[in-house]
Amino acid sequence: MKFLRKFLDKQEHHFTKGKLKVWFPVFEMFDTILYSTGKTTKSGPHIRDAYDLKRMMIFVVIALVPTVIMALYNTGLQANLAITAGAEATSWQANLIRTMGGGFDPNNIWACVGHGALYFFPIYIITLAVGAFWEVLFAMVRKHEVAEGFLVTSLLIPLILPPNIPYWQVIVGVSFGIVIGKEVFGGVGMNILNPALTTRAFLFFAYPAQISGDKVWVAVDSLSQPTLLAQYADPLLQTTYTWKQAFLGFIPGSMGETSTLACLIGAAILIITKVGSWRIMLSTLLGMVGMSLVFNLIGSDTNPMFAVTPIWHLVMGGFAFGAVYMATDPVSAAMTEKGKWVYGALIGILVILIRVVNPAFPEGMMLAILFMNVFAPIIDKVVINANIKRRLARDVK
Repeated sequence: MKFLRKFLDKQEHHFTKGKLKVWFPVFEMFDTILYSTGKTTKSGPHIRDAYDLKRMMIFVVIALVPTVIMALYNTGLQANLAITAGAEATSWQANLIRTMGGGFDPNNIWACVGHGALYFFPIYIITLAVGAFWEVLFAMVRKHEVAEGFLVTSLLIPLILPPNIPYWQVIVGVSFGIVIGKEVFGGVGMNILNPALTTRAFLFFAYPAQISGDKVWVAVDSLSQPTLLAQYADPLLQTTYTWKQAFLGFIPGSMGETSTLACLIGAAILIITKVGSWRIMLSTLLGMVGMSLVFNLIGSDTNPMFAVTPIWHLVMGGFAFGAVYMATDPVSAAMTEKGKWVYGALIGILVILIRVVNPAFPEGMMLAILFMNVFAPIIDKVVINANIKRRLARDVK
């Protein structure tokens, strides 16, 4: 490794002063991926902290590992269950499994993981390639470093997409999410919207047939299944899954959002490492519980969503995933401590309002978080102004 370090140091001048100067962001990106920066501040008082942006991103990636594992297993499980039920496996992934000698046994963990991997990783690789292209392009034009933030965004996007989404739609969606959701604001740290959710929102409204909250295509070309939220929202459909299945994640849905248990493990990692805000997570939960209980008390003879209890809202759709990984985004969320409570509570309230009152769109977490992303700066401004007024009043006394 010392040889590699010396080699990179010898090549650096070509990218800082030579003909390859325009490619310095790319060189710097690979250098910081392999090694921590050796540059330190020489003067002035500074708070010493073990965290930097790269380390924070690594902790978020670690917290996402449980959801990735469940994405691989459950996607393959749903596909294998459909195939054993009589659906024809005509996708290229299924044909590849046959060629490699793999099976479609839903009771075989590795058969499920292997089948699911053939859906998750192509989408992840496409997301990583397209996102890296835009990140490097804007870094070269603006002559600044390539930020590590996309390492998390590139992992979040496949987790919130259905397994059978066309690859060209992934390319278009990721391009929109990165360019419009982040780069037009100035890049990492400047964006007011979560880029991953911006990607999903664009795909939902542009191509609702593939990413609808009503149905998610499982990993065979001939079968689609209604999600748990769609089953509850439609009085003509009967719920076929137990709460335990929904909590563990053995239900149809976007690849990484189905398992509440995996999200809770990720939440514990983010809270312990102090990367994710427990205030936002808790207040989002409390807002959801309070609003759903209000609808439970009101009741409805025509809308079955009024009767859905908080414990079911917790395990349905992308609530747990959104509360843990999306709402706590340090860039687009509220920054002040009091503001985090208001921000999270309003997300929890809005998601229930969208789910229950709007029968055309049973999933509401994506829109609730994006809506509050817009209002997060206003919430912080109100909190800061209130603190200033309180301190001025105290000084006057």
